[in-house]
Amino acid sequence: MGVKLGPAGVPLSCKGRTIVEGMDDIIALGLETMEAQTVRLIQPQHFEQYWQAGVLANKAEFEMNIHGPYYSELLGNRVERGRSLAKIEATLQAARTINARHITLHAGHYGEFGRGTAANEQVANIFSSIVDRIHEIWHDEDDEFPVFPWIKDGTPSKIGIETSGRQELWGSLEEVVEVVNHVEGTIPVLNIAHIHARGHGRMKTSEDYGELFDMVRESIGTKEFYCHFSGIEHRTGNAMHYTQIKKSDLNFEPLAEFIVEDGGWLDITLISDSPLLEHDAMYMLQNIDKAKHKQLERKAREDRRRALAAQTGTSVEDLQRREEEMAKLRTQGSQQKPVEEPKAEPAKEEKKPKKAAATKNKKEEEEDVFSFEEDDDDLF
Repeated sequence: MGVKLGPAGVPLSCKGRTIVEGMDDIIALGLETMEAQTVRLIQPQHFEQYWQAGVLANKAEFEMNIHGPYYSELLGNRVERGRSLAKIEATLQAARTINARHITLHAGHYGEFGRGTAANEQVANIFSSIVDRIHEIWHDEDDEFPVFPWIKDGTPSKIGIETSGRQELWGSLEEVVEVVNHVEGTIPVLNIAHIHARGHGRMKTSEDYGELFDMVRESIGTKEFYCHFSGIEHRTGNAMHYTQIKKSDLNFEPLAEFIVEDGGWLDITLISDSPLLEHDAMYMLQNIDKAKHKQLERKAREDRRRALAAQTGTSVEDLQRREEEMAKLRTQGSQQKPVEEPKAEPAKEEKKPKKAAATKNKKEEEEDVFSFEEDDDDLF
């Protein structure tokens, strides 16, 4: 099993804002990959830091990737499609310079095609030409780059087609898998947040992830996966915007559980699209480590049961059942609150007879002071 984690862009905690400085910080955090962002127009001055990043990635065996323009219109008219391909051309040139392993691209709106075979065929034709173009760029014999050994000895970047998160955009999981299956040199980019949103919150359990990866593996026959992960806010099958993982209904724990328990065959790169970038990448790494620890603890318990069963002559199932019953009893016992005994009320002190008598005598004296005879007519 191989899992590489990294952020989509220069880390937020990086004091410098260049790609090379971002790579240094990512390596210091114990992460192993990064996705450079060329989501808007690439300026010529950017290429200086691109080739520096490529040299560092080659020496440090650091996996670099790159993301193309967010807004594409590959299914638009001739002018719109040409404008999008011009932006993609700049991304392909940068990918060679930066030694990118994967290039992530979008198709855009359905346009006049709508959903169906016609749209898929158009996308397949366009991406086939993009694959041909990256091979031309990579193997251009007229250019000599002695500081770029990966161009001479390496293989061209893989063209990734990303799943989209909105219903009006081409790029459902099924559409992406179909095109990748017909265009050699392309790979599916599984944006888990987009798949979750477009599926009305479908990614909930480790079994859901098992079905997802099995479906892609059976369709295109690959063990290598390039994925994006983030929290997501979504409504009616449409992604609204990315959020940090802890504030989303898309949890990472089930994916970590699947990777550790059933994903031993996977070779997966996970890119954090979260607004927290490297912080959520580290959060994903911690969850994978926790899943590994749980797996080790479970195996240790199983080994102990087998050894105890052999000593006592009982079955492993009986021992497991007894342990579960004991754990249930302990849980119930801890949940029961102790009954509070009623507090005894303090005994009331009885009035002392002497004090009562004294009070009575005083009252009689007061009555004698203000008493008068009713037959005394001389008063008024």
